[in-house]
Amino acid sequence: MKVLEVLTYYRPHISGLTIYVERLSKALARQGHEVTVLTSQYDRYLPLDEIMDGVHIKRVPVAFRVSKGVIMPKFGPTAWKMVGQSDIVHLHLPQFDAPGVAFRGRLYKKPVILTYHSDLRLPPGIFNRLVDQVVHQMNRIAGNLADAIVTYTYDFGTHSPFLSQYLDQKLHVIPPPVEIFPATDADVSTFRKKHDLEGKRVIGISARLAAEKGIEVLLAALPAILEVQPKVHVLQANPDALGEEAYAARLEPLLRQYKSNYHLLGPLHGSELTAFYRNLDCLVMCSLNNTETFGLVQIEAMMNGVPSIASDLPGVRQPVRMTGMGEITPVGDQTALAEAIIRVLNDPSAVRIPAADIIDAFSPDQTAREYLQLFRELSAGKKNTTITLEPEAYQKLYKIRDGIS
Repeated sequence: MKVLEVLTYYRPHISGLTIYVERLSKALARQGHEVTVLTSQYDRYLPLDEIMDGVHIKRVPVAFRVSKGVIMPKFGPTAWKMVGQSDIVHLHLPQFDAPGVAFRGRLYKKPVILTYHSDLRLPPGIFNRLVDQVVHQMNRIAGNLADAIVTYTYDFGTHSPFLSQYLDQKLHVIPPPVEIFPATDADVSTFRKKHDLEGKRVIGISARLAAEKGIEVLLAALPAILEVQPKVHVLQANPDALGEEAYAARLEPLLRQYKSNYHLLGPLHGSELTAFYRNLDCLVMCSLNNTETFGLVQIEAMMNGVPSIASDLPGVRQPVRMTGMGEITPVGDQTALAEAIIRVLNDPSAVRIPAADIIDAFSPDQTAREYLQLFRELSAGKKNTTITLEPEAYQKLYKIRDGIS
């Protein structure tokens, strides 16, 4: 099967969306399918054509940017050609170009699937509000043209203004692909020594420096945490600030104020990322709005036995609900966040689901198999495929959490 994956940013850009598509694409390629990723050349030093891990990456040059978006005059002609050569068109929203690609899929009579990763909310400003509205309209047109729409959780689906339109028509829940790389005890020890973590309680956050991540809430909670746990240390992985330079500048005074207890690590990959998780006492996901829909990093942490403290947002709260590993706190509440972190740090008897069960539930190969089942049904003309709102993998986690055999 020839699968075309379409999204604005792809690797090496780091975000939950790009990592999701990379893992899915590699899994589909491993299972013998021909996968092409159509994306932007957001960095002019990236090659226009590249094959990585069996996946063909086709990048389209960027003429200029509009906030976080990119304008690519050559995208349309490229999309015409690539849609015509594919069996399946898989779009990842939010994406300004999605309606045009979906329309091409319709004309070529190719099944069109959307995966909706998050709502879009750009930084404040009249122009950005206009961009927001344009992208929302583009998403709606693409949704109406699509044969199926995929989301991570039914919880987010029912609360998203976009997804809730399609609940009983074409919405499918498929667990996102999550994987961790092995790390030896020596890797973990080296990481601990490198970052001077001996004898400290370590809070982790893996997030870009972006306004929706709520990093200022964690920084504001630190004084209360330090009163109870004076040896607490916060490590933030992957603090990229692409398109969020103004937010990063606003954070800078706070980061300087707490530089003894809060360190930015830069991007982490492979065994080093696993060593990061294995040195944590808890992970924090203090997101502020529905631009977050799940938080793959929570599952990565839980695979390493680390509980998560998550904002009470649709979808974002689901990893903790499924596993019982951690706590859920009100959005933007620094006091509640501090109290939850202290409770988790002081509770060694907290719920821990075996890593193997979490790994099975979110295996990229399993995610790929579920997508392939949907692709095949749509290719066979089954437009009213069975709507699965609570996948078997999620049901299994609930049972393990509750001690049900």
